[in-house]
Amino acid sequence: MSATFFLIDWILIGSYFVLLVWLSWKKDWLEDDEEQFLLSGRKVTLPAFVATLVSTWYGGILGVGEYSYQFGISQWLILGVPFYLFSALFAVLLAGKIRMNKALSIPEAVANRYGENAGRLSAIPIFILVSPAPYILMLGLLFQFITGGTGPFLFYASLVALFSVMYVTIGGFGAVLRTDLLQVILMFGGFIMLLYFAIAEFGGFGDLWISVPDEYRDITGGHSWQYILVWFFIALWTFVDPSFHQRAAAAESPATARKGIFISILFWSGFDFLTAFSGMYGWALLGPDLTEPILVYPKMAETLLPIGLKGLFFVTLLATIMSTLDSYLFLSGQTLGRDFMARFFPHTDRNFLTRISILIAAVLGILLIIIYPSVIDLWYVLGSVFIPGLLIPVLGVYLTVFRLKPLYVHATLIGCTAVSFIWLTLGTIYQTEEYAYAFLGIEPFYPGLFLSIFFWLIGRDKE
Repeated sequence: MSATFFLIDWILIGSYFVLLVWLSWKKDWLEDDEEQFLLSGRKVTLPAFVATLVSTWYGGILGVGEYSYQFGISQWLILGVPFYLFSALFAVLLAGKIRMNKALSIPEAVANRYGENAGRLSAIPIFILVSPAPYILMLGLLFQFITGGTGPFLFYASLVALFSVMYVTIGGFGAVLRTDLLQVILMFGGFIMLLYFAIAEFGGFGDLWISVPDEYRDITGGHSWQYILVWFFIALWTFVDPSFHQRAAAAESPATARKGIFISILFWSGFDFLTAFSGMYGWALLGPDLTEPILVYPKMAETLLPIGLKGLFFVTLLATIMSTLDSYLFLSGQTLGRDFMARFFPHTDRNFLTRISILIAAVLGILLIIIYPSVIDLWYVLGSVFIPGLLIPVLGVYLTVFRLKPLYVHATLIGCTAVSFIWLTLGTIYQTEEYAYAFLGIEPFYPGLFLSIFFWLIGRDKE
């Protein structure tokens, strides 16, 4: 199945891209100072803060659809609750401290606490962790579906990634903010519309509930508790995610950062309701045998929505994905250019290095989707490999109890990442039907995390 579009649908999609360019364009974009380019001068108001955080943290919309179509209501437990929990802890423990810190990025904050070498070293895993790969993958699949598969997937993925590079490079963080305000409105409006048409076609929530398989009503989705627990650990991503740090640092006050995160959690829980039940309606309406579950939402739109509204819903999907793609492109480029490459090019403008690195980040993302052509796999792999090594050193910047001696910061960043990566590699080589990446039945996140805790116990800086 592919999309059947009419002129009005194409006009809506084309208008969306034109609007993105218009919102991001700045006549004097080469003249921004560093704080303005990276953090919009630390003057982000509460509505803008909520809009950009809500839209950025929910870019994996096709991956969410893939999960809810296959496993039902457990989407809330695995892809929702852990992130609500750690987002709330981030608001309480870190948001205010990050806003008051003078650092413009996580590697800079690490460097200020532990030394320049530690800061540059942390930039490497952060650069990869915030790779835009999952979002490039989703956009490539979406455009291939829209155009009826008339071109190679990588062509569409590359084209959309380069478009994002263009408008993020011009507008900086300000462009991300302005476009996110539009995109959060489209997110909610589009899925409310899709769910309305699904209910009209199939019946109410009660009809849906009795029609889906038992495991779709099971909060675990039939998964082992070890698998569920690893997603709670992966949700620790929140503590080391540069998008959270960037937005907290850019808020107009510590109170704005804290309050904005709690308001965002309410929006995320509401949007999870819309996406989870939309995916389950997809199972009920389209049947249990979709060859590409990741496209359940686009295929529902093709089946249910009339001319015009169909194009509007595809704009919703584009907006949801691109709100995260542009943010992660910007953060990944900032981390590589400003926090890593600047040492090797001391006489080059840092904003210029960031702009060049945004393009490099896009190219890396395209390479990653060739290796892991699954959104869920990309999240799992990136989180499992890079979070264990980053978690305690980053927390130690702001919370005294997690502070490490400089030697152990280096050991944690290198050793824990290496252990998780090796464990993942062994799990991939010796994978079984039951365990895809878990060597000896142990998920690769755990060995890296245990080593990180060990380094913390023996290397705590108690001064």
